[in-house]
Amino acid sequence: MKKIFAILMISALCSCKKDLLDTSPYSSVSSTTMWTTDNLTDLGVAGVYNALRLKMGHSGLVSPYELYQMDRFSFTGQGRWDEPLLTGTITAGDPLFLNIWQMMYEGIQRANDGIKNIPQKSPSSTEKKARYIAECKFLRAYFYFRLNQVYKGVPIYLEPFTATEAVKPRNTEEEVWDQVLADLSDCINEPQLPERYATGDGNYGHVTKAAAYALRGKIYLYKTDWALAAADFQKVKDARHTLFADYKALFKEANEQSSEMIFSIQNRSEFGYGNNFQLFCGWPSAYTRGWNYYMPSPHLVDLYENMDGSKFSWDAVIPGYTKLSVNEREVFFLRDNLTESEKAAAALRGAKMELYLPQGNEERIKAAYDNRDPRLQANIVTPYATFRGAYNFTNVESIQHMRWPFRAQAPIDGDIQSDTQINFFYFYRKFVAEGVTELVDRNFGPIDFPILRYADVLLMWAEALNEQGLLSEAVEKVNEVRARAGVALLNSNTATTVTGQEDLRERIRNERRVEFPNEGINYFDELRWATWKEKVFQVGNGRKQIWGANVSDYSYKGDHLYTWPIPSNEIQMNPNLKQNPGWID
Repeated sequence: MKKIFAILMISALCSCKKDLLDTSPYSSVSSTTMWTTDNLTDLGVAGVYNALRLKMGHSGLVSPYELYQMDRFSFTGQGRWDEPLLTGTITAGDPLFLNIWQMMYEGIQRANDGIKNIPQKSPSSTEKKARYIAECKFLRAYFYFRLNQVYKGVPIYLEPFTATEAVKPRNTEEEVWDQVLADLSDCINEPQLPERYATGDGNYGHVTKAAAYALRGKIYLYKTDWALAAADFQKVKDARHTLFADYKALFKEANEQSSEMIFSIQNRSEFGYGNNFQLFCGWPSAYTRGWNYYMPSPHLVDLYENMDGSKFSWDAVIPGYTKLSVNEREVFFLRDNLTESEKAAAALRGAKMELYLPQGNEERIKAAYDNRDPRLQANIVTPYATFRGAYNFTNVESIQHMRWPFRAQAPIDGDIQSDTQINFFYFYRKFVAEGVTELVDRNFGPIDFPILRYADVLLMWAEALNEQGLLSEAVEKVNEVRARAGVALLNSNTATTVTGQEDLRERIRNERRVEFPNEGINYFDELRWATWKEKVFQVGNGRKQIWGANVSDYSYKGDHLYTWPIPSNEIQMNPNLKQNPGWID
């Protein structure tokens, strides 16, 4: 059965801390009745899974808290507006910190309720109850994992708690990891939890042993337990997870249950249960326009290698490109046959118009995106590329072009329109519906969102092997991902020859950066590697137009930014919470 978790939000799972969790009921099911029938047990577990959807944007609501939107803080992504975390104006009271905290603890509270009450109240079969308890433990581990990634030490609650009971001090970062590992080990040791579900299975989307191994392996990376991580990733492979053959097609609804997907948030085209990629990332989408709040960074585009595995160089395509100022470089991105007023406006912005080619400007810049790693075009709409959309919210299919400056949409051969058309940004193609056959409501699309997929496992596995000095084995894992992408394999020519552990370390990191944009992975990778300052706050960096000109500047205010603050509201509610260094409540 497709989208099994989009059933309903459960309620009255427990009495909850004010301001930490939502205390209002989601349904008329009372806490004494909940879990007391087989059907209510199913619905109760669905409610735990539904915590993965808390504060998700739908029906036009802006939600900056979804996992994929975290890429706006990374080296590979950026947002439409100035982000306080990046401009240096954020405080401990920012809603980002409070809402993520609340969302994760709401999920923990629901999981705790299931873990406690399924054994005591549910009349379901012994086998089913054992499987559900394991699933709840996985979800509890996942929510604590998300908290520990950024807050680095939070209170551990293993049973439902009331407002007066929610006054524990913080556990250490290491203690939280130990609890996460304990929950995941319980999942792995539960005989009733299957290794994986086949495509089309009625239980597809539920937690599996493979998901528990994958997440546990990721925790071992945080703990730098490289051998244990590698052993867990081997177990994921043993469960018969493999790469899907076509990278671009992987992110379409038809392939969302492929063997590459290990654990995903289940979506369907229904109010409150779909993704909102079309609305916030799918600026061209099947509608030819969206809000484009979250976008790729030019840094990401420049990371995509040439097909032979050599590094991309702007000077190789346009000699002297990097010697020009960033404003002067705009000239190369201008459309053919500019009007006199368009030329004057570009010159006023600083474009070096003596380099403009009235009849060949578009072809010259298109060459910069040719013969590149195919993942570039799969993930990103590049200048003068086309997009197969639907004209002006209709069922009329049309081919639109990414041109600068924007002039107008048209049923045939028009320009792709965005809400940021006064600037020229890259935009995501990944996850975005194409043509009329994929036409969906932009507020809730049907494509599942992957939390764990096998390419992630392979590249984490490569990292664990490389850190143990097992370079040949690590290269094999990276090459599985590169072979699927269609780019030259490591050690296949001079440009791809690995020169040592440090070189391979950076190659693995870049492979992750180009493989996972818009998947909510890259920001957390940079934090884990302690490379976030180096990559995101390099001199002169900011929110950039395609040619590198800053629309706004970033400002690094200190290393305390690597660890999120405990939300000010939560410290007021629980004085036993101690703030992270460097943050002022």
